[in-house]
Amino acid sequence: MKNNVNRELPTDLMEQLDYQAYQTTEIGDPQIQRVAPKVHVSMGDQKVVQSIQDVVSKTVKDGMTISFHHHFRNGDYVFNQVMRVIIDSGIQDLTLAPSSLTGVMNDIVIEAIKKGTITNITSSGMRGSLGDFISHGGMKNPVIFRSHGNRARAIESGEIKIDVAFLGVPNADRLGNANGMAGKAVFGSLGYALMDAQYADQVVLLTDNLVDYPNTPASIKQTQVDYVVQVDEVGDPDKIGSGATRFTKDPKELKIASLVNAVITHSPYFKQGFSFQTGSGGAALAVTRYLRQAMLDAKITASFALGGITKPTTDLLEEGLVDRIMDVQDFDKGAAESMQSNPKQQEIDASWYADPDNKGAMVDQLDVAILSALEIDTKFNVNVMSGSDGVIRGAIGGHQDAAGAKLTIICAPLVRGRIATIVPDVTTVVTPGDSIDVVVTEYGIAINPKREDLIAALSKIPGVPVLPIDQLQALAEKKVGQPTPLQFTDRTVALIEYRDGTLIDQIKEVKD
Repeated sequence: MKNNVNRELPTDLMEQLDYQAYQTTEIGDPQIQRVAPKVHVSMGDQKVVQSIQDVVSKTVKDGMTISFHHHFRNGDYVFNQVMRVIIDSGIQDLTLAPSSLTGVMNDIVIEAIKKGTITNITSSGMRGSLGDFISHGGMKNPVIFRSHGNRARAIESGEIKIDVAFLGVPNADRLGNANGMAGKAVFGSLGYALMDAQYADQVVLLTDNLVDYPNTPASIKQTQVDYVVQVDEVGDPDKIGSGATRFTKDPKELKIASLVNAVITHSPYFKQGFSFQTGSGGAALAVTRYLRQAMLDAKITASFALGGITKPTTDLLEEGLVDRIMDVQDFDKGAAESMQSNPKQQEIDASWYADPDNKGAMVDQLDVAILSALEIDTKFNVNVMSGSDGVIRGAIGGHQDAAGAKLTIICAPLVRGRIATIVPDVTTVVTPGDSIDVVVTEYGIAINPKREDLIAALSKIPGVPVLPIDQLQALAEKKVGQPTPLQFTDRTVALIEYRDGTLIDQIKEVKD
């Protein structure tokens, strides 16, 4: 079976897991019945548990689904502490359903898979040794990758049913009122964790900062929490802004960012009250700095900025260049600290942010989205999940979700090292080409032929070459040559959902 982006899909797994093939970026107007969690009624003050061992013994049983958030990114200490206890307790056959998996989690997840503790995973992404392990057939069942908005949708619909959520927070009181804005381990918005807190049958908070009751403002509320555990440390906020959220000094990435800025400012969407989101990746994050000067020069302000937030974005808020920040996650300590002091930086959950089965997600109001990519093909399909070697090394994140903006820009270098970024066909389709309007490289831009209005608006920007995407692909190939075709087995190791829950692609096991 093939879907509408011409990807071969595993018929047996589709029948087994009740999947429909991806058809269109148009979500339609469905009526959705949402689920509700079980409530373990508590009338007293007995929520504080003395240790992780105690709370795991009270909550986790064989065959359950457990979840975590990734707001600490590579500074997370909670995940490994909890998983260590679960593995040592001999618990088996768990489904791991975090909002995403970061590098500090890899070793213990691999150990848990080998010991049968984890037999299923659903996440936004994975990198490093875990991605390599899964790509080479390390787990029997395929991983299911979902965007942030799709994860919210799946939780609300009951497709992901969380039995126990373990949520690290920088503060909490004895009944579980907590936020991400105070304490030594602040990370700002709890946007992804809020879904788990609302829908998990049991919610466990872990904190190194037990404060007086009642703790306000409360992002997670005592009405949602079953247990509170005090630990020595929940995380290192200085490690939030690492990896994919670094700030670039690379001349190539800065040139790409300047070209992206030129595309935005010459588009019909750069006007008073426009809205925008920047993704992770050096060039995408650098756009914010160029955009600031362009807004000052044009004497315009933005109505809101969305998504993962950085200090350059909160600086725009302080300067009055952005009226509101709608914050689902903070990508650095500066942005996290800003949330505590500025009421115009609004914490939002992943459903409000990007759930397609909603009465109005924030992504539906975006004028401009600037996103990065591992690969883009000549049909404008984008891969942010697997490398040129076929190994899982990325995350969907909010990529599919934000790509519905009026102007969706993909920024990427033409080649990385000796590897082409613009290719005839991407290794894995994550975001369909119908969502993508402009591709920006250091050699010029390509405009989706379906956007005749943008071709007219952007074709005469001074110093910005406009090329057919086939020509960019040929230029990339000329620089690095044709790669040896990848070799895969027939076994499916991961499934890629589109944001509406349909199947857009699969990842096969890499042949050694």
